[in-house]
Amino acid sequence: MQQAPYPDGMPVPRRYFAFATIIIGLTLAVLDATVANVALPTIAASFHVTPAASIEIVSAYQLTIVLLLLPLSSLGDIFGYRRVYVAGISIFTAGSLACACSDSMLTLTAARVLQGIGAAGIMSVNAALVRYIFPQSMFGRRVALVTVTVSISATISPSFASLVLGFASWHWLFAVNVPFGIAAIFISARTLPYSNLSGQKFDFFAALLTAATIGLLVTAIDSLAHGAAWPIAALQLVSGFFAGLLAVRYQLHRTSPLLPLDLLRIPIFALSICTSICSFCSQMLAFVALPFLLQSTLGFKVTQIGLLMVPWPLAVAITAPIAGRLSDRHPAAILGLAGLLTNAAGLIALALLPAHPGALDIAWRMGLCGAGFGFFQSPNNRTIITSAPRPRSGAASGMLGTARLLGQATGAALVALVLSHFPARGAELSLWLGAGFSIAAAMTSILRMA
Repeated sequence: MQQAPYPDGMPVPRRYFAFATIIIGLTLAVLDATVANVALPTIAASFHVTPAASIEIVSAYQLTIVLLLLPLSSLGDIFGYRRVYVAGISIFTAGSLACACSDSMLTLTAARVLQGIGAAGIMSVNAALVRYIFPQSMFGRRVALVTVTVSISATISPSFASLVLGFASWHWLFAVNVPFGIAAIFISARTLPYSNLSGQKFDFFAALLTAATIGLLVTAIDSLAHGAAWPIAALQLVSGFFAGLLAVRYQLHRTSPLLPLDLLRIPIFALSICTSICSFCSQMLAFVALPFLLQSTLGFKVTQIGLLMVPWPLAVAITAPIAGRLSDRHPAAILGLAGLLTNAAGLIALALLPAHPGALDIAWRMGLCGAGFGFFQSPNNRTIITSAPRPRSGAASGMLGTARLLGQATGAALVALVLSHFPARGAELSLWLGAGFSIAAAMTSILRMA
């Protein structure tokens, strides 16, 4: 039987066990988004397939998450975030075990789809659950820890994969998830809070239209990023927009639509989502362009690039908790403006690097970008979740993840386009473009003051 949610956060120490399972699940889901990238050559050789064919195991995972974020967040509103999260971490753990036991490219790809379903369950409701775990006065700083978890997990993923592959086969990249997943299942089933239920029925047709819209738009961006023929990308874009129009018309007058049009009517929510998309586009423009700048233009070794980029996530880890605390007392519009302009200044400084920079020249610029991004992200995430009514926290959490993925996909596609048209100076131009998106996000952020 569904129990009543806690009115303002869970009691101690149960809240910390509940938060621990959120952190474990999110870490595993984010790690596995990129951990397979490092092992692609090894996996391709193991199954005797081409490198291009091996990329399917990365695309299958990411596309599954993108397609299911909003439908699963809607299920969270209807049946409870606790149920969706426990189901998600259980499916993810089973998918990890299936990946570790795979004996062909087909079975591995299918197992990655299963993993993606579980990861979408984890990512779709994690922020909504944090809203029920902690009191309102502590929500900002806990969202900041979620932000830090995502940033650090994404950063250490390549190093973690390299470490595992140095001692064991690629199967262990997935097998190591299993004990942590089982622990998370055990803890989450006993500690996660119950939530308010929306009382709506799940709309399968709306889910299909929404998934088609997001899936077609993301695959169109991916096609552009990988140099596909323009007619194919154009057809995907047109089809995506047409599916989007149908989705909007179908859900326009519904009380709790799966595509959260009701939340997008709230000005501060809509502006925060736009700010998030622009900021993650800026971040991905930098993350994809910087290795080209550091290696091809400035002559650093591949082994040095990872170390040179460490100050960015390190600065995020330092500033995000500070910004989270401040967001409990100060407007996100002001904090976001300061952070995004700082990020833009760091990107411009990187674009203006001298011909022969030292490690310190690069480090302080990376740190400036990370400090700005960390200072913006926690308050913005807090605003996205708290500006939605409590029973719609799942939809807000799903939109938060969708905005991040759309921004990152757009940024990666823009880098590919710039590099293809300006091979000599593409990396520098991408950083300037990233600074432009960061400034646009800052201007969108300050509009929230109205």
